[in-house]
Amino acid sequence: QVQLVESGGGLVQPGGSLRLSCAASGRIFKINVMGWYRQAPGKQRELVAVITRRASGDTTDSADSVKGRFTISQDFAKNTVYLQMDSLKPEDTAVYFCNANIYYFDTGSVTYWGQGTQVTVSA
Repeated sequence: QVQLVESGGGLVQPGGSLRLSCAASGRIFKINVMGWYRQAPGKQRELVAVITRRASGDTTDSADSVKGRFTISQDFAKNTVYLQMDSLKPEDTAVYFCNANIYYFDTGSVTYWGQGTQVTVSA
């Protein structure tokens, strides 16, 4: 079993910044993909930014709405990803969930979710 522990959420004014962290622990063989999703009240969960590990090098994908404002980074030696969020807008208000897809040689890939951390952007 794998645990994803998020931290760094909170209340910030429009234009401000926050940095989220997600650390994975437990039985981890190989992380395929790790990143962030968010869910605002009354809306579906959506991808924010993820890192995909490839033999040719890691690649990142992010939602158009956060490009140029949010930056995802990783320290896979610590099984940790970060989300630096700058120029925050009220529409970024949501619960942010960490997500990890982990490969095991005996069972294949398994997806895990964190418990979520609230980000509120308000004056």
